Amino acid sequence: MFAEARQQVRRRWRLPAVTFGAAALCSATIAAGAQNASPATPTRSVTDEVGRRVVLPVTVNRIVSLAPNLTETIYALGLEDKLVGDTDYCDTPPAAKSKPHVGSVLSPNLEAIIALHPDLVLAAANTANREETVASLDHLRIPTYASDPRTVNQMIESVARIADVAGAGLEGRALATRLRERLDTLKAKLADVPLAHVLFVVWEDPLITIGQNTFIADALLRAGAESVIVSKQDWPQISIEEVVRLQPEYIVMPTTHGEADDERSAEDQLKKMRERPVWRALRAVQAGHVLTVSDEVIRPSPGLIDVIEQLARRLHEDAFQKRDAAFSRKECVSCAR
Repeated sequence: MFAEARQQVRRRWRLPAVTFGAAALCSATIAAGAQNASPATPTRSVTDEVGRRVVLPVTVNRIVSLAPNLTETIYALGLEDKLVGDTDYCDTPPAAKSKPHVGSVLSPNLEAIIALHPDLVLAAANTANREETVASLDHLRIPTYASDPRTVNQMIESVARIADVAGAGLEGRALATRLRERLDTLKAKLADVPLAHVLFVVWEDPLITIGQNTFIADALLRAGAESVIVSKQDWPQISIEEVVRLQPEYIVMPTTHGEADDERSAEDQLKKMRERPVWRALRAVQAGHVLTVSDEVIRPSPGLIDVIEQLARRLHEDAFQKRDAAFSRKECVSCAR
């Protein structure tokens, strides 16, 4: 997924928008096949996260996911038996790789989606899927719910809403509660700890980072950090000279999915940066403050909370050690009583 996400960023910067033409995408025969649901099937209407009205069956039994974060969410909710298809990049958890695939995230195969007879298709509005794909599915009368979380809280709310749409409202609310509790615990641990100033690297050449209104920026804040770049663009392109001027304390970058050892990945990145004339002028590089984190950080799904917790501990190791030591002393006193 990370490779495709980075390609998507490059497309947003370099390629013109693709125009929608339903006739060019599928034949009338395919369209007719997508509309063969019984008119007697009970339906309900919901509003998705981009404000679209979606009419779907009251009972959802067959789901197709068009983005890895949505596939992860389905598994986190325990709804994997309802998942009848996902994309080539849906690989977390590993069991997702065994589901029938409908192609790439950016350009899923509409015929493959239709053949799976979904009651519901899940799309990601701001991180993966194109408007043209959702418009095509609407044209084919395939119920498509678009998620659009822009903050960590919105990601949690989105999980609960998807659960409700899929018929697992209780599970969704329970999962949302657990995720919020973990964030509250982390917030307490980071109380009074100064924010670390970081550069989050989405893409190295050209150098692309994150804007202040992305869920990744919000994730950094919850990990006790803030980006040195302030931009209203979601994926601003910047110069390395600007980074040298700002001198971030840490450089944070996602690993390629499948890299199991974040520390080894960070060592490799640090070595490369120290070999580059401008990068090695950064005090963060000189101090070895280059961190790699799981590419879950670019996926607005429950796994994002794991990354936030791990990054917080790595950025504020001393604070965590002191709090852990204080907690251990408190536990000892309690046991003695």
